[in-house]
Amino acid sequence: MKDANAILSIAKETILLESNAIANLANLLDSSFTNAVNFIFNSKGRVVVTGIGKSANIATKMVATFNSTGTPAVFMHAADAIHGDLGNVQEDDTVICISKSGNTPEIKVLVPLIKNSKNKIIAITGNPDSFLGKNADFLLNSFVEKEACPNNLAPTTSTTAQLVLGDALAVCLLELRGFTSSDFAKYHPGGALGKRLYLRVSDLIKNNELPTVKNTDKVTQVIVEISEKRLGVTAVVDTNGKINGIITDGDIRRMLSKTTKIDELTAADIMSTNPKTIDVDAMAVEALERMENNNITQILVTDIENNYVGVVHLHDLIKEGIF
Repeated sequence: MKDANAILSIAKETILLESNAIANLANLLDSSFTNAVNFIFNSKGRVVVTGIGKSANIATKMVATFNSTGTPAVFMHAADAIHGDLGNVQEDDTVICISKSGNTPEIKVLVPLIKNSKNKIIAITGNPDSFLGKNADFLLNSFVEKEACPNNLAPTTSTTAQLVLGDALAVCLLELRGFTSSDFAKYHPGGALGKRLYLRVSDLIKNNELPTVKNTDKVTQVIVEISEKRLGVTAVVDTNGKINGIITDGDIRRMLSKTTKIDELTAADIMSTNPKTIDVDAMAVEALERMENNNITQILVTDIENNYVGVVHLHDLIKEGIF
């Protein structure tokens, strides 16, 4: 077995080799790239991404990135395409064909078939003089000097280059479309990422109790309210439902450490005035940011008329996977 230093040395060499190759891609970009971006942007069809071997794996990731950023795309395996799947390519579709050499047998069969159907081909290849490179309508040069594989055989640096060019296409199209975080949320409704983009405070409070006391309520009533509503806090409101203050279970503990004559105290005596609040229509992630910035675990929620309507607890955010 190699020692730890040797392993780290190999890993660092791999990362540096690939990162240098990726940096060089910027020097290979030309008008063909901008023309390809504009063609896709103005197209009425989808983007069909195809390849074989490791390039096919890159194609599937590229399709996922396109779809999640507003460019409709489908994957078509190059080998399957010449055995029936070519029917996936519709009239207005643009085909991105990925191949390091640009001369694989499947590509040589597939490219003429696509051109016969009048679909435009965007080639991502490391060999501009290849069959694919010469027959494509748009050529994106993914040339790399060397694979990270010590035998210069296993697709490593070359597939990374293909992936980066796909990301560059997707980001350019995203920018042209004016794709926003709200648009992104529509395509990512599941998981913590999606929730950070669409979940609102109103979604968090709908199942919570509404702990409430008046200024003149005895501390014993406050303790009962906090205990029964199980949010570790209660709002202190006036007769019109406006917030006068807040009392947390921490306030109760601090009070008990100072006096035992709780029968003589009211909510107004121990409440904190001007508590932090958040609008009911605000994003849940904004509630998290406000709680973190103020080092609190609960925040009171108000509506557009500044009426008290609920409480967000840190546990609500944890439950939803936002924190």
